[in-house]
Amino acid sequence: MKLQFLLSFLFISLYSFGQTGTVTGVILDKEFNNEPLPFANIVIKGTTIGTSTDDMGKYTLSVKPGSYVLEIGYLGYETKEIPFTIKAGEKKVINHTLEASGVQLQDVVITHSVTKESEQALLQEQQKAVEIKQAIGAEEISKKGISDVASAVTKTTGITKQEGSGNIYVRGLGDRYNTTTMNGLPLPSNNPTKKNISLDIFSTDIVEYIGIDKTFNYKNYGDFAGANIDIVSKNYKGSGTLEIGTGFGVNSNAIKQDKFYLQDGPSFHGFSNQKYPNSPFSGYNFNTSWDKRAQTPINSSFYLRGGDSYSVSENGKLSFFINSSFDNGYTFKEGVSRGSVNVQGIAKRDLFKQSYNYQTNTNLMANVNYKINNNNNLRFNSMYINSSNQKHEEYTGIIDIFDIAANGGGFIRRSTFERTSLLVNQLLGEHTFSDRIDLNWGTSYNMMKNIVPDRMQNTFIPVNDNGDLSNIKVAENNQSENHRYYQEMTDDEVAANANLSYKFSKDSDKYKGKVIAGYSIRYKKLNFDATQFNFDIQTVAQPTIDLNNIDGYFNQNNFNAGLFVIETFNGGLGDPNALNPQNFNGQQIISAGYGAIEYQFNPKLYVIAGFRSEFIIQDIKYKTALAPQGGKKNFDTMEYLPMITAKYELNEKQNLKIAASKTYTLPQFKERAPFQFEEVNQVYFGNPYLYNSTDYNFDLKWEFFPKSGEIISLTTFGKYIQNPINEVTVASATNDISYVNSGEKAIGLGAEIEFRKNILSRENLSTNEKTNLSFGLNISYMNTNQDFDKEKVLNETEGTINVAFTEKEGKLTGASDLLINSDISFSKDFKNDSGLQSTLAFSYFSDRNFAIGSYGKGNLIDSKVGTFDFVLKYKLNKNLGLGFTVKNITNPTIERYQDIQNVVVDSYKKGQNYSFSLKYEF
Repeated sequence: MKLQFLLSFLFISLYSFGQTGTVTGVILDKEFNNEPLPFANIVIKGTTIGTSTDDMGKYTLSVKPGSYVLEIGYLGYETKEIPFTIKAGEKKVINHTLEASGVQLQDVVITHSVTKESEQALLQEQQKAVEIKQAIGAEEISKKGISDVASAVTKTTGITKQEGSGNIYVRGLGDRYNTTTMNGLPLPSNNPTKKNISLDIFSTDIVEYIGIDKTFNYKNYGDFAGANIDIVSKNYKGSGTLEIGTGFGVNSNAIKQDKFYLQDGPSFHGFSNQKYPNSPFSGYNFNTSWDKRAQTPINSSFYLRGGDSYSVSENGKLSFFINSSFDNGYTFKEGVSRGSVNVQGIAKRDLFKQSYNYQTNTNLMANVNYKINNNNNLRFNSMYINSSNQKHEEYTGIIDIFDIAANGGGFIRRSTFERTSLLVNQLLGEHTFSDRIDLNWGTSYNMMKNIVPDRMQNTFIPVNDNGDLSNIKVAENNQSENHRYYQEMTDDEVAANANLSYKFSKDSDKYKGKVIAGYSIRYKKLNFDATQFNFDIQTVAQPTIDLNNIDGYFNQNNFNAGLFVIETFNGGLGDPNALNPQNFNGQQIISAGYGAIEYQFNPKLYVIAGFRSEFIIQDIKYKTALAPQGGKKNFDTMEYLPMITAKYELNEKQNLKIAASKTYTLPQFKERAPFQFEEVNQVYFGNPYLYNSTDYNFDLKWEFFPKSGEIISLTTFGKYIQNPINEVTVASATNDISYVNSGEKAIGLGAEIEFRKNILSRENLSTNEKTNLSFGLNISYMNTNQDFDKEKVLNETEGTINVAFTEKEGKLTGASDLLINSDISFSKDFKNDSGLQSTLAFSYFSDRNFAIGSYGKGNLIDSKVGTFDFVLKYKLNKNLGLGFTVKNITNPTIERYQDIQNVVVDSYKKGQNYSFSLKYEF
């Protein structure tokens, strides 16, 4: 009986199978050189039968015999209808190349609304690439509630951000080892103390994706050892859209303050530029108040963005995207702040700090893409960013344990407003002359201006040095203790590159080889001016000070009474050069030629062998308080930079990649200029004798792509750096920090693990409801070691910098042994275009060196930190969406300490940030 049942079941199954046919094929993307198009929607019109293409653009459907219409759709692309007839048991192959369209998709059940900004699409590109690549796209950025580029890149493997800044560390390598580009073209720095622009000034609103290349590419400049961060701006495709959004939030520390204080002068929108008076010496003519003013610390944001595309000929298309946004934020921090800790562990300066901070960011961007035809494309990008940072700090305690306020009661107030304006203009072209020859080129002109207008600092001490803060007077120990400071830096840069490629060795319908030749040039002109007006307190009877009325002391009456005089480092009234600023300026020219051969030796093995040569000129002139007679230092060098990378496909889902290269690391203008940058508890000055390091890099990576949107990878890497540059604590009473080629070599060895997995994924094609639960984890471990050589430093600086290193060897500055990023995300799409999305993200970095110690004093160490963020987004319908974000949930203590002496030099908590958002899409 059982046998009869099984035979009957088999007969029915075979009969049923014979009554269906199979439709299969491959969908290609015409907008991306006919590459496979993943996640395209394949539907049998008038039915609920449908599917999506896989990572390779393939699809398969089973249908009963008959005549049908196959609908192929993709968000922002054409909808193609293909009639077909199929017989029982027949296999019908329907391939199609889909083209982007300005026509809104209609009558298509879109089962996946995924664009090139998606995690899946970027993972597919990573899988196909010969190079070792990594990227984070707009989709993932949105899911994790990330508002700036600096925070975005820290969600990728092996990258952390320096606390309180937009500076990043890649595999433990800091600012000088990294490069920043936009659409492949270089960006200037916005800070005289840094090589790279602060990534936190870039709003993620403008980003399509951010590429992170940790291995050297011959098309990039060779000043590289950590990573090249490439910000790819949005390039709109599809039908018109317009979106408006707003939000508000609070910082838990800021909102708890009875009053939130900032300095007088800067505006709410961050566009101020206070000038010093025309006659600053003959009288008291400053018109901004020394006194602080109260604010309401409510964070806010607003944006308006939109785009559209138009067909202009049979194959031509014109598209544009615009974005305008403004956001601000208030934060408050307080904790210990110590300076000049000696060998005995005694802090010369021991203070308690309260810091009020207000930041703004205004962004305007427009890009236009003109697809002339299938062989020629032009793209123009223009972006303006205005970012400001207003910081009001108050320090109380011991100013100098061996001199002033030794028993406490000292008071230092410092108010700093810093503004950066950046204008970026880019024109890029892509041209195909034949199926063999392609030309890509780009040119840019960037103008950057960084100003610190009217920084104010006051220092007050107890009248009887008894620690009584209620009875204080103006400090007269040093004329710079009470000052106003004005700084301006401009950085204008022109860059261009072009490369021509020729394909060869055609096999079937595919070329196995390609030759590339190209040229790049970059010209930078930098100018830095700083003028500080010191209020030199005279040795006469001085009145006591009311901290709530500092203007009651610094005014015309007390100036006339001779209580203080106003001077710069060049003198005061009667000195003809008094208003000549401290200055350094320079030019940098990098001219590079490069070439490469890409070749597929067999279906599994791909190799790229490249070479780049760069001629580098970096000249600097200066006249500062440390070098009042002025001076200049010039150098030029020729660098030869070979590289090789290879990919071996173990199977359809697994790759083995290897990369090796030689690069270099240039010192920066600020690191070479003998100018003194002063913070309250730390002083930095440049070293004109610095020179470039030479870097050797090696990476080996295994990557596995189990399913769409999933990856498991393991990377091992090594760095060998000759003559590394480090920040060091020099032999001085105040523990000043400078920059030296600290030894012969540095070595870094490490490993990275990345894991992304969809834990749960369900989809109902008939109702378009989807549920997804995903988990991501990346871990990076790095062990670094470098030698320290006092005699080498002394000889190379001609005896001007004396550094008696506490240890003979140690770790690289900025290097954390362990980095961890993890997140778990849940999304639910309901009917009627509504949906829910939430993400819990975790980040951790272990202890890392900030500066190397000397004369028995320990290194300055940034302590380990782990943070949690939570993001919740709810889409009510296709137009309206809400959001809620909590960042820094656990609010850990941020500490910097001096090891050996084990003294905390800086400590505070940032507080939690809560925000709510609302957006409407027309």
